[in-house]
Amino acid sequence: MNWLTDNKIPLGAWMESFVDWLVSAASVFFDFISITLETIIYTLVDSILWAHPLAVIAVILIGVWFLHRNIGLLVFIAASFLLIINMGYWIETIQTLVLVVTATTISVLIGVPIGIAAAHRPWLYTMLRPVLDLMQTIPTFVYLIPTLILFGLGYVPGLISTIIFAIAAPIRLTYLGVSKVPSELIEAGLAFGCTKSKLLYKVELPAAMPNIMAGITQCIMLSLSMVVVAALVGADGLGKPVIRALNTVNISQGFEAGVAIVLVAIMLDRICKSPATKNEG
Repeated sequence: MNWLTDNKIPLGAWMESFVDWLVSAASVFFDFISITLETIIYTLVDSILWAHPLAVIAVILIGVWFLHRNIGLLVFIAASFLLIINMGYWIETIQTLVLVVTATTISVLIGVPIGIAAAHRPWLYTMLRPVLDLMQTIPTFVYLIPTLILFGLGYVPGLISTIIFAIAAPIRLTYLGVSKVPSELIEAGLAFGCTKSKLLYKVELPAAMPNIMAGITQCIMLSLSMVVVAALVGADGLGKPVIRALNTVNISQGFEAGVAIVLVAIMLDRICKSPATKNEG
C-alpha cells in the first residue's frame, strides 16, 4: 500500500497544467465568450427590471394562458410572484430566471441536434455515453473550479457550468425519442417519398416530441439547481441570499430565499408541462 500511495499518478497536476495552457493559449477566445454572454445576460436582466413588476407578471400570465388555459395555474403563478415581491426577492428572481432560460436555450440548441445525430449514428452515442455519464455524476461544485479560472467571477462561469451540467438531459432524451420512433412510421414516410430531411421534420421529430419536451423540462430543473450553486462564483440570483444565510446562520433569510427558489421551481415545472402530461400526473 505504501508503494501505491508513494507513486501517485499526478492527475491533478496534469489537469492544472492543461487549464494553465488553455488560459495562456486561448485567453482572447475566453474573454470574447465572457464579454458576449455577460452583455446578453445584463441586457436581458436590465430590460426586464426596467419594466414594472406587475407588467412583467401580466406578460407572463398572458403567455401561460395561451399555453395552458388553466385559471388555477394563473392564480398560483400570480400569487407566487406577489409573495416573492413581498419578501423582497424580485430582482434576484429575475436574475435567476434569465440565467435558467439562457442556459436552457443554449443547452437545447446544442443538445437536441447532438441527440438527433446520435440517434442516426449509433457509434456516436457509444462515444457520447461515457461523457454524458461523467457530466451527470461529477459533483456540481467541481464544474465551478475550471470555469472560474477561465472566465473569472460573475454570471459567465455560473452559466457555462450550468450548461455543462444540464446539457446531458436534452441529448439523452432526444436520442431516446428519435431512436424509438416506430419502424412502421419510418417505412411509411419512405414509401411516400420523403427525403432524409423531410423524414426527420415530418415523421421522426413529431413522434419524438414528448421525449424531447421531457428533456427540455429536465434541463430547466437541472439549470435551476445549478444556478443556485453558481452563486459561489459570483453569479447573481436567488443563490446569493442562500449563501449569505449559510455564512451568517440567518434562518429567516435562508427560509425566505428557499421558499422563493421552490416557488420558481414549481412554476417552471408547471409551465413546461404539456396539458396532457399535467392531467395524467
